[in-house]
Amino acid sequence: MSNSNESSTPITIQTANPGPLGLCAFGMTTILLNLHNAGFFEMNAMILSMGIFYGGIAQIIAGVMEAKKNNTFGFTAFTSFGCFWLSLVFLLVFPKTGMAAPVSSNGMIAYFSIWALFTFILFIVTLKLSKNLQIVFSTLTLLFILLIAAEATQSATIKCIAGIEGVICGLFACYSGLKEVYLEM
Repeated sequence: MSNSNESSTPITIQTANPGPLGLCAFGMTTILLNLHNAGFFEMNAMILSMGIFYGGIAQIIAGVMEAKKNNTFGFTAFTSFGCFWLSLVFLLVFPKTGMAAPVSSNGMIAYFSIWALFTFILFIVTLKLSKNLQIVFSTLTLLFILLIAAEATQSATIKCIAGIEGVICGLFACYSGLKEVYLEM
């Protein structure tokens, strides 16, 4: 008597590529925040909501999906930057609720500095990956450096330059994500 499972074809489960979701979530949220940094509009609920739901939660989902695909770089980058967006929103919101004191300028310099270092190391890793990711991570490293300089000098001009550069970074991330969608179709 034969087991019916012996002759059956194994089922393989395929999942969608989470890279475009993560790149677009990062890119669009980065664009919105940096339009604010460039002086086009005030910090508002739109930016904070985008930071929580698309920049934060959607990137974490993309990161977890990358882990299931055994992509350590995607898992690390998307999950980390999803948490970056959530932590940034909470750094801005907690003081307004009275739950925590506002972060000092030196505190923000330290915050942006650790993210700049982390991003630079990921940029080094992208040298083994695509040119698009190299552009995203190099412009993101530069953005963090400009944000550090803006915070250290309290210069509105440097913050505006950071904002413009951040929009460029976000556009590259969106382009990279949407290019992957297009190529897979």
